[in-house]
Amino acid sequence: MTGMHTVPPPTRRPLRQLLAASVGNAVEWYDWYAYTFLATYIAGQIFPKGADSSLVPLLSTFAVFAVGFFMRPVGGLLMGAVADRHGRRAALTVTILLMGGSSLLVGLTPTYAAAGVLAPVVLVLARLLQGLSVGGEFAASTTFLVESAGPGRRGLFSSFQYVSTTAGQLLASGISALLVNTLGEASMDGWGWRVPFVLGAVFSLAGFWIRRGAEETRSAEQARAPRPGLFEALRRHPRESLLIGGITAGGTLAYYTWTSYLPTYAELNAGVTKSDALLAGTLSLAFFALLQPVGGMLSDRFGRRPLLLFFGLGFALLSVPLLHALRDSFAVLLLVQCAGMVLLTGFTSISAAVNAEIFPPRVRAAGIGFPYSLTVALFGGTAPYVGTLFKELGHAGIFPWYVAALCLLSSLVYLRLPETAHRELAR
Repeated sequence: MTGMHTVPPPTRRPLRQLLAASVGNAVEWYDWYAYTFLATYIAGQIFPKGADSSLVPLLSTFAVFAVGFFMRPVGGLLMGAVADRHGRRAALTVTILLMGGSSLLVGLTPTYAAAGVLAPVVLVLARLLQGLSVGGEFAASTTFLVESAGPGRRGLFSSFQYVSTTAGQLLASGISALLVNTLGEASMDGWGWRVPFVLGAVFSLAGFWIRRGAEETRSAEQARAPRPGLFEALRRHPRESLLIGGITAGGTLAYYTWTSYLPTYAELNAGVTKSDALLAGTLSLAFFALLQPVGGMLSDRFGRRPLLLFFGLGFALLSVPLLHALRDSFAVLLLVQCAGMVLLTGFTSISAAVNAEIFPPRVRAAGIGFPYSLTVALFGGTAPYVGTLFKELGHAGIFPWYVAALCLLSSLVYLRLPETAHRELAR
């Protein structure tokens, strides 16, 4: 117990702690999503049609589909280990500088015309670094946010994980849309697509400056203890690692389905226009961000398990009717997206708190980072491709059942999950 009093009280500067985690996280996800929104412009310059080398389309596929998501578990493991060995603030500093550097690398990537195959190689390297950074960011910022919270506020602090993630996504979308509508196609193809990535590097420096003033949340007792091994969390806490996977599987599939894939799903299966789908997606994301603190505060009062079950059973029962309700109507799409966002908040607003409350402080960051990021890669990152595959096979109606089934399986985990909301967090 003495170690709990050797660190500055977590409530001493709560707003600065929230700002340090949230601004940095928003910058991380801005850089991550900017690539997604500008992928068509990047492809035209880095992976041109009719390129002589057969390596180019191969590298293109590797960069877009593999490197991003499947480097995240590695980032969660490595940066989580940094957070457990050297402190949460040190890991947060590394991740934001890594993301800023990789964003700048994307912005400065030479074209295929100028550098040949070296161009896609540089882009793959940049995306690899982004994957490492994003995976590590979740591990470090989750731990930092929850350990910064005062008594009875861990759920509220946890909710800012997805507030800031959504803010970064909206910022990337807004800046990309502004550039596309302001510059001509020729300028966007030539140099305009680089601007958001250079801005991302500048934003990262601002986030780095803010994080420098944050308080370390790892106790002095933990700092003096022998450093944990890289795989110690997996080796000594296999049950907790599997538990993170079970908690996350349904949540990440539902999250990426509703926040990323639903506009495309509505276009493919309900005939919704691209402009209506993008507008509905943007409005529902803003609504989603506003819901997160509400979910966090409710969990602090009533517990984590009721909200998780609200999410899991809600999606198990309503995924199929909601997705089947889609038609060529902006209003219907917006209602379906917002209804899903309400249910989804039961998971997203408190996932950081639930994860942090499972592991002991010695291996908390690495313990969260690897199984969480691996589960996201397996189920969240593949959601658009699974949905599209079902459509191509002529069985688009199976995808809603896939979402419902996985959320039901996660609900079985939630039923057995011990309630941790009102327990003191081990430090």
